[in-house]
This record gives sequence, C-alpha cells and structure tokens, in this order.
Amino acid sequence: MLQDIPTPIQSAERPRARFVIETERLMLRRPTRADVPAIARLANDRRIAEMTRRLPHPYLTEHATEFVDALAAQTTHGGDAVYLIEHLHSAVGIVGIDWRDAASPELGYWLGCAHWGRGFATEAARAVIDVAFDDHAIEHIVSGARVANPASRNILEKCGFQWVGVELHRFEALRSSTPVDRFRLSRNVWSSLKNWSAATRHEE
Repeated sequence: MLQDIPTPIQSAERPRARFVIETERLMLRRPTRADVPAIARLANDRRIAEMTRRLPHPYLTEHATEFVDALAAQTTHGGDAVYLIEHLHSAVGIVGIDWRDAASPELGYWLGCAHWGRGFATEAARAVIDVAFDDHAIEHIVSGARVANPASRNILEKCGFQWVGVELHRFEALRSSTPVDRFRLSRNVWSSLKNWSAATRHEE
C-alpha cells in the first residue's frame, strides 16, 4: 500500500500548494525539521523501501533532513504538494502530488508499517486528489503500484483510478527494475466520486 514520493526539486513553474489539509481522522501538513526523526524512523523499513522507487534502505536521518530541506526550499517557488500525514498528532507517513510533469501530475504516498490496514492511505490520497482537482485545471492524475503490491492497487482503485498498463521502473532499495501497474484518474471520474468522504479541508 505504498507509493512513490519523488525526490523534490525546485521549479518556479509548479502550482503553489496548500499548507494544511484536514480530513475526518488526519491532518496533512508540510513537514519541518522537527519531523525529521519521525520521518526517518517510519521510513527506515525495508518493507516500505521495496515498494517505493526512490527511498533508499537503510533510510537515515540525513535522508530525512535532505528531504525536508528540499521541500522547504521549494515552498517559496510553489513546489510539489507533499505532506506529512498525522493521526492524533503523531506522524504516520507521507502523501503528495508530484508536479514535475504539470500536464500529468502523479500521486504518491507511503505509510509506516505499524499504520497499514487502517484506511489512512486512502483517506490521505483522496484529500490531496480533491485539492489537486479543485485548485488546478488538470484533466487527470496518474499513479502506480508494484505488481507485487495488491494492497496499493486496491487503494488506487478505491480512489477511482483505472488501470492503463504495466511499465518497468527501477527501485533504489531493490537495485533493479520491477514491473509496476500504472493507473490514471480522470477529472470526469473524480467528479462522479467527489462525495466519496466527509473530509473537510482548510488552507492556512
């Protein structure tokens, strides 16, 4: 049930993201330096790394620091909409939209293993999808999941994504390429599913 969150890079061309999104159970917010220990602790698990393209294993404090600092640097330039997922004020994972291809933004997420199976990934994904379609004139969002990861494919299908094919992608932790199911969510399908949750959102 884990997706790829790409390495952040700066771009003045990307849309400006909201800073806080609230759902029924979760708060999604921009990660800060204070979150580095929690991010490193959650991400330092081979089960997570093997399901995400760019997370190394082991995942060290230095990796989390670089990640947070890159996000902070691009905030002033309207960078990727990447959020720390919190439940009851504790970090449980990361979710976001990668805008490096503005015409085809990509959903990504990962959760700490202790938080799998509770619906957090679906709830967080739906929230950022709603914001992406509400705030930006895009026609679709893409995503992917390893063929060996049926739980992640199930989450994407719950969010309305439709399977479009299989591609090979290299995974850093595996040090090799592996098949990935590719999915697409159109604005029309999203609009028909817009009442999928009682999530409330606000911008700070």
